[in-house]
Amino acid sequence: MIPTRAACLQAVASRDTRFDGQFFTAVRTTRIYCRPSCPAMTPREENMSFYPSAAAAQDAGYRACRRCRPDTVPGSPDWDVRADALARAMRLIGDGVVEREGVPGVAARLGYSTRQLQRITLGELGASPLAIARSQRAHTARILIETSPMPLSDVAYAAGFGSIRSFNEAIKVAFDRTPTQLRDLNPNLRTLRGGAAGESASSGGLRGTKTVLGRVDVRLAFRPPLASGPLFGHLAATAVPGVEEWRDGAYRRTLRLPHGPGIVALAPRTDHVAATLWLSDPRDLTPAIGRCRRLLDLDADPIAVDAALGADPALAPLVAAGPGARIPRTVDASELALRIVLGQQVSTAAAATTTGRLVERLGEPVIDPAGDLTRLFPTPDAVAALEASEIPGPRARAEALVTLASALASGRLELGPGADWDEARRTLASLKGLGPWTIELIAMRGLGDPDAFPAGDLGLRRALASVGDPEVGRWRPWRSYAAQYLWATLDHPINRPPQERTP
Repeated sequence: MIPTRAACLQAVASRDTRFDGQFFTAVRTTRIYCRPSCPAMTPREENMSFYPSAAAAQDAGYRACRRCRPDTVPGSPDWDVRADALARAMRLIGDGVVEREGVPGVAARLGYSTRQLQRITLGELGASPLAIARSQRAHTARILIETSPMPLSDVAYAAGFGSIRSFNEAIKVAFDRTPTQLRDLNPNLRTLRGGAAGESASSGGLRGTKTVLGRVDVRLAFRPPLASGPLFGHLAATAVPGVEEWRDGAYRRTLRLPHGPGIVALAPRTDHVAATLWLSDPRDLTPAIGRCRRLLDLDADPIAVDAALGADPALAPLVAAGPGARIPRTVDASELALRIVLGQQVSTAAAATTTGRLVERLGEPVIDPAGDLTRLFPTPDAVAALEASEIPGPRARAEALVTLASALASGRLELGPGADWDEARRTLASLKGLGPWTIELIAMRGLGDPDAFPAGDLGLRRALASVGDPEVGRWRPWRSYAAQYLWATLDHPINRPPQERTP
């Protein structure tokens, strides 16, 4: 899973940011773990150990470095590009399933026993699913402590801790500071100590809360480079009225989260993506962050992708012109699949208009505190309840939409973070009205398959002709990223964010 010890030592010696999140350096003399690029003095080689995950380092008794913040690095790119059980499990854990359903819930979704799942994660990551989730809880709690005015007792509840005591202990172990000491790092929040208490919230059973989390600002890290123009341009150009909008240099959209609706604004910056979240339930912070990261493909490894594609004569000029391509993905694969069917054989603008009418009819209303968003995207159940005759457009497309929605609503088709990619493709292919173009786009943007390629796409065909119609099979296993570079050559609104507009 992690590079060889020699490669790890070289990465630490050179402070190579490419390895941040792929392994963690633990120093026996200080009992601290760091990211490979930590700017502190390089430890002696004999004092360094390497771990495949932050959870493994924490379980071994190490705490996070205060200087390099290893708990804030991008996630391992393996979880996005692999389709095996471990990658599926990590995507489910990242979506907060352990907090909602426990480790048995994750195992059941994968078709494994709890013991089998533990054996898999311990073997490759050196930590159990519970330890991985616990590390994630600590990271979520730190975000809330340092960025929101929530009482610390409510922070514990929101981050998924079962008691105030476990919350206080976890923060102290992970960061060598109490929750209040972390809060004091933000001068604007220094006076907001504890819940009802001062230094730390009182121990005992965790009380329920009706706290509505307002605005939370989060920095989403990524591995540079990032070609933000085509990424955000695509999201803005395909935005569905009421669900999505481009406002003040940010892509904004509504979110259907496990405990209630939310809204997010995402704006590209030089070294991070600025995310502003409004949530109806603070427990949804972790899944909301995870879904935003998937939407923007922020855990990708652009160095590996560009090294492979940039060596191809046909793609080399495209990679050099705009390195760091990302796949514009989704916050909800079921939503994306329905939108792709609605967009069959029509322009981008026409697809957005048609989908907007469906949203206006079936989407649940939301209140946007900072923009013009009005609806959640309809659930598959709501769409499946329609008759094909009630959906505007060609009859065949309407029937395909209802068929797809029914498969999603019944559970016959699973496209979520724990989906089996091969099984999902087989099920999609069995549904009437879904051809190769539709299936490949769903695989690319919904499932996150790095090797999907919708060869029948008109824009792709034009782009391929412009570079000499090369054999696309030679771009495996990165054909999804090759498609992004090819689409970027087209004169189309998807390749550039809109000009700033005044609300």
